[in-house]
Amino acid sequence: MRVPKCPWLLVLLVAAGAVQAEPGAARQAELRHLLEQDCGSCHGLTLKGGLGPALTQQAMQRLPQELYVNTILDGRPGTPMPPWRGILTEDEVRWLVEGLRSGF
Repeated sequence: MRVPKCPWLLVLLVAAGAVQAEPGAARQAELRHLLEQDCGSCHGLTLKGGLGPALTQQAMQRLPQELYVNTILDGRPGTPMPPWRGILTEDEVRWLVEGLRSGF
């Protein structure tokens, strides 16, 4: 029995879409600026903590990456942490979290 080629193509396309898209160079610069200005206003200019917790490389290792991603996207009710969903894409948030965890 011969398997049609189209289903395999569909599987490949779906799998390719699941790969995280890294922001382009210009958007990366914008995201770093946002991190310094917007995130830094609560988490400290050097991201060592302030109104919000530290976002240093060491501090970002304490909890699972998904928790950070979800917190940024959806905020934390009852705290000053706002939701960024709709302003940032999930891929952009993942890029920021990965950068913070790797110490960029």
